[in-house]
Amino acid sequence: MSHEPPRHDGAPPVDEGYWSSLLSDDESAAHATSAAHEPKQSTHLHGESADWQELGRIQNADETLELRVVGFNRGGLLVEWRSLHGFVPASQLLEFTAQESEQARRAAMNEYVGRVLPLRVIELNPERSRLILSERAAQARPGGRVAILNRVQAGTTVRGVVTNLTDFGAFLDLGGLEGLIHISELSWGRVSHPSAILERGQEVEALVLEVDRAAGRIALSAKRLRPDPWRTVEERYTVGSIVDVVITNVVDFGAFASLEEGLEGLIHISELAEGQFLHPRSVVTEGQLVRARILSIDGRARRMGLSLRAAG
Repeated sequence: MSHEPPRHDGAPPVDEGYWSSLLSDDESAAHATSAAHEPKQSTHLHGESADWQELGRIQNADETLELRVVGFNRGGLLVEWRSLHGFVPASQLLEFTAQESEQARRAAMNEYVGRVLPLRVIELNPERSRLILSERAAQARPGGRVAILNRVQAGTTVRGVVTNLTDFGAFLDLGGLEGLIHISELSWGRVSHPSAILERGQEVEALVLEVDRAAGRIALSAKRLRPDPWRTVEERYTVGSIVDVVITNVVDFGAFASLEEGLEGLIHISELAEGQFLHPRSVVTEGQLVRARILSIDGRARRMGLSLRAAG
Protein backbone atom coordinates (compact mmCIF):
# COMPACT_ATOMS: atom_id res chain seq x y z
CA MET A 1 0.00 0.00 0.00
CA SER A 2 1.39 3.41 -1.00
CA HIS A 3 1.99 5.78 1.87
CA GLU A 4 2.63 8.90 -0.22
CA PRO A 5 0.13 11.06 -2.11
CA PRO A 6 -0.33 10.12 -5.78
CA ARG A 7 2.42 11.43 -8.01
CA HIS A 8 1.54 14.25 -10.36
CA ASP A 9 3.59 14.86 -13.47
CA GLY A 10 3.70 18.50 -14.42
CA ALA A 11 1.15 20.82 -12.86
CA PRO A 12 -2.39 19.61 -13.51
CA PRO A 13 -5.41 21.71 -12.58
CA VAL A 14 -6.15 21.70 -8.87
CA ASP A 15 -9.66 20.43 -8.23
CA GLU A 16 -12.18 21.90 -5.81
CA GLY A 17 -11.27 19.29 -3.22
CA TYR A 18 -7.86 20.93 -2.96
CA TRP A 19 -9.34 24.36 -2.44
CA SER A 20 -12.03 23.13 -0.05
CA SER A 21 -9.24 22.21 2.37
CA LEU A 22 -8.98 25.96 2.98
CA LEU A 23 -12.14 25.64 5.02
CA SER A 24 -12.99 23.11 7.71
CA ASP A 25 -16.45 21.55 7.93
CA ASP A 26 -17.52 24.33 10.26
CA GLU A 27 -16.05 26.96 7.97
CA SER A 28 -17.55 25.63 4.77
CA ALA A 29 -20.97 25.66 6.43
CA ALA A 30 -20.64 29.31 7.36
CA HIS A 31 -22.25 30.78 4.27
CA ALA A 32 -23.47 34.32 4.20
CA THR A 33 -27.17 34.53 4.99
CA SER A 34 -29.81 37.17 5.35
CA ALA A 35 -29.77 38.74 8.79
CA ALA A 36 -32.97 36.89 9.68
CA HIS A 37 -33.70 33.29 8.75
CA GLU A 38 -37.39 33.96 8.33
CA PRO A 39 -39.33 33.69 5.05
CA LYS A 40 -38.31 36.74 3.02
CA GLN A 41 -40.70 39.34 1.71
CA SER A 42 -40.20 40.53 -1.85
CA THR A 43 -38.83 43.88 -0.65
CA HIS A 44 -36.29 42.04 1.51
CA LEU A 45 -35.23 39.92 -1.45
CA HIS A 46 -34.81 43.01 -3.58
CA GLY A 47 -32.65 44.65 -0.93
CA GLU A 48 -30.53 41.54 -0.50
CA SER A 49 -30.01 41.28 -4.27
CA ALA A 50 -28.85 44.87 -4.33
CA ASP A 51 -26.43 44.13 -1.49
CA TRP A 52 -24.90 41.22 -3.42
CA GLN A 53 -24.49 43.47 -6.45
CA GLU A 54 -22.78 46.16 -4.38
CA LEU A 55 -20.43 43.57 -2.86
CA GLY A 56 -19.53 42.47 -6.37
CA ARG A 57 -18.58 46.05 -7.20
CA ILE A 58 -16.54 46.31 -3.98
CA GLN A 59 -14.70 43.07 -4.74
CA ASN A 60 -13.92 44.15 -8.32
CA ALA A 61 -12.62 47.49 -7.06
CA ASP A 62 -10.54 45.67 -4.40
CA GLU A 63 -11.96 47.95 -1.71
CA THR A 64 -11.64 47.40 2.02
CA LEU A 65 -14.66 47.02 4.31
CA GLU A 66 -14.71 47.87 8.03
CA LEU A 67 -16.98 45.24 9.58
CA ARG A 68 -17.91 44.40 13.15
CA VAL A 69 -17.54 40.84 14.43
CA VAL A 70 -20.91 39.58 15.65
CA GLY A 71 -20.10 35.97 16.49
CA PHE A 72 -17.87 32.98 15.79
CA ASN A 73 -17.79 29.23 15.32
CA ARG A 74 -14.94 26.76 15.47
CA GLY A 75 -13.73 27.76 12.03
CA GLY A 76 -13.71 31.53 12.25
CA LEU A 77 -15.62 34.77 12.74
CA LEU A 78 -19.05 35.95 11.67
CA VAL A 79 -19.53 39.52 10.47
CA GLU A 80 -22.46 41.56 9.16
CA TRP A 81 -22.74 43.82 6.15
CA ARG A 82 -26.15 45.35 5.48
CA SER A 83 -28.60 42.42 5.08
CA LEU A 84 -25.88 39.79 4.77
CA HIS A 85 -23.69 37.75 7.09
CA GLY A 86 -20.13 36.99 6.06
CA PHE A 87 -17.45 34.64 7.31
CA VAL A 88 -13.76 35.24 8.08
CA PRO A 89 -11.81 31.93 8.33
CA ALA A 90 -9.38 31.79 11.24
CA SER A 91 -6.58 31.22 8.74
CA GLN A 92 -7.33 34.68 7.29
CA LEU A 93 -6.86 36.54 10.59
CA LEU A 94 -3.60 38.39 11.21
CA GLU A 95 -3.18 37.76 14.94
CA PHE A 96 -4.90 34.42 15.42
CA THR A 97 -2.65 31.47 16.21
CA ALA A 98 -3.51 27.80 16.50
CA GLN A 99 -4.77 26.80 19.93
CA GLU A 100 -4.03 23.48 21.59
CA SER A 101 -7.48 22.99 23.11
CA GLU A 102 -11.02 23.64 21.95
CA GLN A 103 -11.65 25.76 25.05
CA ALA A 104 -8.64 27.96 24.31
CA ARG A 105 -9.69 28.30 20.68
CA ARG A 106 -13.18 29.43 21.65
CA ALA A 107 -11.77 31.90 24.15
CA ALA A 108 -9.46 33.35 21.50
CA MET A 109 -12.34 33.65 19.02
CA ASN A 110 -14.54 35.31 21.63
CA GLU A 111 -11.94 38.07 22.05
CA TYR A 112 -12.79 39.26 18.52
CA VAL A 113 -16.53 39.71 19.13
CA GLY A 114 -17.42 43.40 18.99
CA ARG A 115 -14.17 44.40 17.26
CA VAL A 116 -14.21 46.13 13.88
CA LEU A 117 -11.84 44.55 11.35
CA PRO A 118 -10.57 45.81 7.99
CA LEU A 119 -11.57 43.10 5.51
CA ARG A 120 -11.53 42.34 1.82
CA VAL A 121 -13.88 40.02 -0.04
CA ILE A 122 -11.98 36.93 -1.23
CA GLU A 123 -14.96 34.81 -2.29
CA LEU A 124 -18.41 35.90 -3.38
CA ASN A 125 -21.15 33.54 -4.56
CA PRO A 126 -24.73 34.84 -4.27
CA GLU A 127 -26.20 31.60 -5.65
CA ARG A 128 -24.69 29.68 -2.73
CA SER A 129 -25.14 32.57 -0.28
CA ARG A 130 -21.40 32.49 0.26
CA LEU A 131 -19.43 35.52 1.41
CA ILE A 132 -15.86 34.92 2.60
CA LEU A 133 -13.62 37.77 3.76
CA SER A 134 -10.00 38.13 4.80
CA GLU A 135 -8.14 40.41 7.17
CA ARG A 136 -4.85 39.34 5.59
CA ALA A 137 -5.98 40.37 2.10
CA ALA A 138 -6.88 43.81 3.43
CA GLN A 139 -3.19 44.52 4.08
CA ALA A 140 -2.42 44.81 0.37
CA ARG A 141 -2.70 48.12 -1.45
CA PRO A 142 -5.80 48.51 -3.65
CA GLY A 143 -5.28 46.75 -6.95
CA GLY A 144 -2.21 44.91 -5.68
CA ARG A 145 -3.93 41.54 -5.47
CA VAL A 146 -5.28 41.86 -9.02
CA ALA A 147 -1.83 42.80 -10.30
CA ILE A 148 -0.30 39.69 -8.72
CA LEU A 149 -3.05 37.44 -10.11
CA ASN A 150 -2.45 38.83 -13.58
CA ARG A 151 1.33 38.53 -13.32
CA VAL A 152 1.72 35.06 -11.80
CA GLN A 153 1.51 32.12 -14.23
CA ALA A 154 1.19 28.38 -13.61
CA GLY A 155 4.54 26.62 -14.02
CA THR A 156 6.62 29.58 -12.84
CA THR A 157 8.40 29.95 -9.51
CA VAL A 158 7.68 32.58 -6.88
CA ARG A 159 9.14 33.60 -3.55
CA GLY A 160 7.03 34.45 -0.56
CA VAL A 161 7.05 34.79 3.20
CA VAL A 162 5.20 32.28 5.39
CA THR A 163 2.32 34.10 7.08
CA ASN A 164 0.28 31.25 8.54
CA LEU A 165 0.64 27.53 9.23
CA THR A 166 -2.50 25.40 9.50
CA ASP A 167 -3.30 21.71 9.61
CA PHE A 168 -3.87 21.70 5.85
CA GLY A 169 -0.88 23.72 4.67
CA ALA A 170 1.13 26.93 4.63
CA PHE A 171 0.15 30.37 3.38
CA LEU A 172 2.75 32.50 1.59
CA ASP A 173 2.51 36.26 1.18
CA LEU A 174 3.45 36.94 -2.44
CA GLY A 175 3.49 40.70 -2.01
CA GLY A 176 -0.12 41.46 -1.17
CA LEU A 177 -1.82 38.20 -2.09
CA GLU A 178 -1.44 34.88 -0.34
CA GLY A 179 -0.89 31.54 -2.01
CA LEU A 180 -1.44 28.15 -0.40
CA ILE A 181 1.04 25.29 -0.27
CA HIS A 182 -1.16 22.33 0.62
CA ILE A 183 0.42 19.98 3.16
CA SER A 184 0.67 17.30 0.46
CA GLU A 185 2.79 19.72 -1.62
CA LEU A 186 5.29 20.67 1.09
CA SER A 187 7.61 17.70 0.79
CA TRP A 188 7.96 14.37 -0.97
CA GLY A 189 8.27 12.91 2.51
CA ARG A 190 5.85 12.52 5.40
CA VAL A 191 4.82 15.84 7.02
CA SER A 192 2.97 15.62 10.32
CA HIS A 193 2.22 19.34 10.36
CA PRO A 194 3.55 22.28 8.30
CA SER A 195 5.11 23.74 11.46
CA ALA A 196 7.44 20.72 11.52
CA ILE A 197 9.35 22.05 8.50
CA LEU A 198 8.38 25.74 8.21
CA GLU A 199 8.01 28.72 10.51
CA ARG A 200 6.26 32.07 10.26
CA GLY A 201 8.39 34.75 8.63
CA GLN A 202 10.47 32.23 6.69
CA GLU A 203 11.10 33.01 3.02
CA VAL A 204 10.16 30.12 0.76
CA GLU A 205 10.43 29.42 -2.97
CA ALA A 206 7.51 27.59 -4.57
CA LEU A 207 6.20 26.41 -7.92
CA VAL A 208 2.86 27.84 -9.06
CA LEU A 209 0.45 24.98 -9.72
CA GLU A 210 -2.68 26.96 -10.55
CA VAL A 211 -3.96 30.51 -10.59
CA ASP A 212 -7.70 30.90 -10.10
CA ARG A 213 -8.18 34.54 -11.04
CA ALA A 214 -11.95 34.49 -10.60
CA ALA A 215 -11.66 33.26 -7.00
CA GLY A 216 -8.39 35.10 -6.30
CA ARG A 217 -6.52 31.94 -5.27
CA ILE A 218 -3.05 30.62 -6.04
CA ALA A 219 -2.04 26.99 -5.46
CA LEU A 220 1.66 26.42 -4.81
CA SER A 221 4.06 23.53 -4.35
CA ALA A 222 7.42 23.42 -2.61
CA LYS A 223 8.20 19.76 -3.24
CA ARG A 224 7.96 19.95 -7.04
CA LEU A 225 11.00 22.20 -7.17
CA ARG A 226 12.99 19.11 -6.16
CA PRO A 227 13.21 15.78 -8.00
CA ASP A 228 10.79 13.05 -6.95
CA PRO A 229 13.11 10.48 -5.31
CA TRP A 230 10.83 7.61 -6.32
CA ARG A 231 11.49 8.19 -10.01
CA THR A 232 15.12 7.12 -9.73
CA VAL A 233 14.92 4.84 -6.69
CA GLU A 234 15.64 1.66 -8.66
CA GLU A 235 18.77 3.25 -10.14
CA ARG A 236 20.15 4.29 -6.76
CA TYR A 237 19.23 1.34 -4.55
CA THR A 238 19.40 -2.41 -5.05
CA VAL A 239 17.52 -5.31 -3.50
CA GLY A 240 19.64 -7.05 -0.88
CA SER A 241 21.75 -4.04 0.07
CA ILE A 242 22.07 -2.83 3.68
CA VAL A 243 21.05 0.78 4.36
CA ASP A 244 20.86 3.09 7.35
CA VAL A 245 17.29 4.28 7.92
CA VAL A 246 15.41 6.39 10.46
CA ILE A 247 12.11 5.12 11.87
CA THR A 248 9.43 7.72 11.01
CA ASN A 249 6.17 6.05 12.02
CA VAL A 250 5.28 2.95 14.03
CA VAL A 251 1.93 1.32 13.29
CA ASP A 252 0.17 -1.91 14.24
CA PHE A 253 1.43 -3.77 11.15
CA GLY A 254 5.03 -2.60 11.30
CA ALA A 255 7.10 0.56 10.94
CA PHE A 256 7.93 3.06 8.21
CA ALA A 257 11.55 4.09 7.81
CA SER A 258 13.14 6.92 5.85
CA LEU A 259 16.17 6.35 3.63
CA GLU A 260 16.27 9.99 2.49
CA GLU A 261 13.82 12.89 2.25
CA GLY A 262 10.69 11.66 0.49
CA LEU A 263 11.75 8.04 0.35
CA GLU A 264 10.25 5.68 2.92
CA GLY A 265 10.09 1.93 3.12
CA LEU A 266 7.92 -0.39 5.19
CA ILE A 267 9.33 -2.83 7.70
CA HIS A 268 6.50 -5.31 8.08
CA ILE A 269 5.89 -6.59 11.59
CA SER A 270 7.13 -10.01 10.49
CA GLU A 271 10.48 -8.43 9.50
CA LEU A 272 11.10 -6.46 12.68
CA ALA A 273 12.59 -9.08 14.96
CA GLU A 274 12.72 -12.75 15.82
CA GLY A 275 10.39 -14.16 18.46
CA GLN A 276 7.18 -12.81 19.98
CA PHE A 277 6.49 -9.20 20.93
CA LEU A 278 3.31 -7.31 21.80
CA HIS A 279 3.60 -4.39 19.40
CA PRO A 280 6.14 -2.96 16.92
CA ARG A 281 6.79 -0.20 19.48
CA SER A 282 8.39 -2.89 21.64
CA VAL A 283 11.09 -3.14 18.96
CA VAL A 284 11.53 0.34 17.43
CA THR A 285 10.56 3.95 18.15
CA GLU A 286 10.18 7.07 16.01
CA GLY A 287 13.49 8.80 15.38
CA GLN A 288 15.57 5.68 15.97
CA LEU A 289 18.44 5.01 13.54
CA VAL A 290 18.64 1.35 12.45
CA ARG A 291 20.24 -0.76 9.73
CA ALA A 292 17.91 -2.58 7.37
CA ARG A 293 18.11 -4.80 4.33
CA ILE A 294 16.12 -3.88 1.22
CA LEU A 295 13.76 -6.72 0.32
CA SER A 296 11.88 -5.15 -2.59
CA ILE A 297 11.67 -1.96 -4.64
CA ASP A 298 8.77 -0.77 -6.78
CA GLY A 299 9.32 2.81 -7.92
CA ARG A 300 6.09 3.01 -9.93
CA ALA A 301 3.96 1.95 -6.95
CA ARG A 302 6.16 4.01 -4.57
CA ARG A 303 6.82 1.02 -2.35
CA MET A 304 9.90 -0.44 -0.70
CA GLY A 305 10.08 -3.44 1.60
CA LEU A 306 12.68 -3.46 4.35
CA SER A 307 13.81 -5.95 7.00
CA LEU A 308 15.62 -5.64 10.30
CA ARG A 309 15.72 -9.40 10.79
CA ALA A 310 17.62 -9.91 7.52
CA ALA A 311 20.05 -7.06 8.17
CA GLY A 312 22.27 -9.42 10.13
